Amino acid sequence: GTGYKGVTKDPRSGRYAAELYEGGKRRWLGYFDTPLEAAVAYARAVGEYQPPAPPTVATEAEGLRLHLSSAAGTGYKGVAKNPSNRLPYHARLSGKPSLGSFGTAVEAAVAYAE
Repeated sequence: GTGYKGVTKDPRSGRYAAELYEGGKRRWLGYFDTPLEAAVAYARAVGEYQPPAPPTVATEAEGLRLHLSSAAGTGYKGVAKNPSNRLPYHARLSGKPSLGSFGTAVEAAVAYAE
């Protein structure tokens, strides 16, 4: 086997197939070039995928100490990601008006720190 649940190697194509069974029915997830890609597709389909940790966040910028947070998806306290916005990062102090939208998480974290 491949070592991954729901992943098999197709002997004809040499590619890796991902599939799962729900309520006795097969759910086809597709062919993939590597067993890891197939395993990620399976994990996503069953809700077990954990994306890799975000890149290391800066602790200081523009002479300010930034407020780090492991609970925030951006790595910074008071900074949220809003992908539907032209500027995808938003900063806000708790219970206060918005500090604005920013192009990067670090820019938003600087606004929060000021």
